[in-house]
Amino acid sequence: MSYVKGLKCRECKREYPKEALFVCDYCFGSLEVTYDYEKIKKHLTKEVIESRDKNMWRYRELLPIEGEPTDGLNSGYTPLIKANNLAKKLGVKELYIKDDSVCHPTLSFKDRVVSVALSRAKEFGYKTMACASTGNLANSVASHAAKAGLKAYIFIPADLELGKVIGTLIYHPNLISVEGNYDEVNRLCSEVAAKYKWAFVNINIRPYYAEGSKTYGYEIAEQLGWRAPDHIVVPCAGGSLITKIWKSFKEFHKLGLISKPITKMYAAQATGCAPIVNMIKDKSEIMMPVKPKTIAKSLAIGNPADGYYAKGVVEESGGEAESVTDEEIVEGIKLLAATEGIFTETAGGVTVAVTKKLIEQGIIPKDELIVISITGNGLKTQEAVQSHIGKPIKIKPTLKSFEEEVKL
Repeated sequence: MSYVKGLKCRECKREYPKEALFVCDYCFGSLEVTYDYEKIKKHLTKEVIESRDKNMWRYRELLPIEGEPTDGLNSGYTPLIKANNLAKKLGVKELYIKDDSVCHPTLSFKDRVVSVALSRAKEFGYKTMACASTGNLANSVASHAAKAGLKAYIFIPADLELGKVIGTLIYHPNLISVEGNYDEVNRLCSEVAAKYKWAFVNINIRPYYAEGSKTYGYEIAEQLGWRAPDHIVVPCAGGSLITKIWKSFKEFHKLGLISKPITKMYAAQATGCAPIVNMIKDKSEIMMPVKPKTIAKSLAIGNPADGYYAKGVVEESGGEAESVTDEEIVEGIKLLAATEGIFTETAGGVTVAVTKKLIEQGIIPKDELIVISITGNGLKTQEAVQSHIGKPIKIKPTLKSFEEEVKL
């Protein structure tokens, strides 16, 4: 049974049927899925959710498909880890890591959005999946399409990290490497999507695809004992994730599953690509696109589609925004690894470093519950830290050599 009412323009509020649409034909605003919350409230309770399999589809009524889910049946429900060691290092009382670096099957939160997009695209009758990607989405679309037996066309910037290229090619999609940055790749994909009848997950299927990110927030609230955190730091690329986490908390409150969220939302970006942070700090209504120059390639979107809405969430929640340098990103990756044994990619280095910065600035209090969003695995971006972690101690296969070189 579907609880989806339709689509609505986020700007002029015009309503549209639940079809493969993504832009308002009146004002060109983006479209968002709407639900019948009164019906959902009658069916979705804490007890019902807790009785279900531990995957992202335990929140099925709040996700935009018509029938039963067909993809991502093992995705989601990743650990929420109480990070006592990191908390001590940062001088705070209660700190958690929401760790999507272990999300099945491709080790990033993109498996959530692709699971929803693919399930919905198949309902629409599409036989070919496609996307523009900074890496993690490429991995996920290729993997899910392979399992579903669908064709895949994936477009990436030519300078993408080797780990993410290999992590896509292994599934044997049509991988198109474009000589340009993500924004140029995305523009090309918009032209391709207009000509070919493919399901571009982040273009013509985008309203449905984006809803998958809400499960990240649902899980946090459930894993905290049915409450929203006081503070959550979220990496921003296109800006969608932070808006959907906020939406997830508000929906849970609307359904009576949690108290009214008092969560402050924090947008985290790299200094080399921080259009959302810049807009928030400048208190501007206009987002100025930038040309990305950062090791955090998964966040390197110079003209983010949901940047304006990300700014709205930060301001509505009373949060803040901050960016960090490439050097701080590397230190963030190393800090999380050294304290909690979690190897995150560069986007996670951004959120850890931004959290540290905001605590030091006194913006995030030290005595309230904080969640850091970790959205991808460090094995995908090894180049970022390769020259910053030292080398192994080389010895001969003798005890004498060991004791001489290790200097016990």
